[in-house]
Amino acid sequence: MFDFLKQKDRTPPALPEGTVRRRYSIEGQVQGVGFRYRARYAAQTLELTGWVENEDDGSVTLEVQGDPDQFMRLFAMIQKSDYIRITGIRQKDLPPDPWERGFSVRGY
Repeated sequence: MFDFLKQKDRTPPALPEGTVRRRYSIEGQVQGVGFRYRARYAAQTLELTGWVENEDDGSVTLEVQGDPDQFMRLFAMIQKSDYIRITGIRQKDLPPDPWERGFSVRGY
């Protein structure tokens, strides 16, 4: 009766050429200063997807996907605050997620 539900196309959508996904671990004065919300605004402005989350050790994890040329612009936009001070960044390349949409703040 509902056979049409079983016939959904499970092929992942095609990503734009050159799409990259990276996870950044960011240290410094990055919690309690609006970092996550500035990151979300900047990512949405630059049409990047991913998420950002505070960690228990005082750092922030930022996972971002899109055009890698925009990643430095993302950090430039985040750092335009008088309160945010980034003192260290570690990065790890990850496989892109073709299903991801939007950019979210985790751990409200």
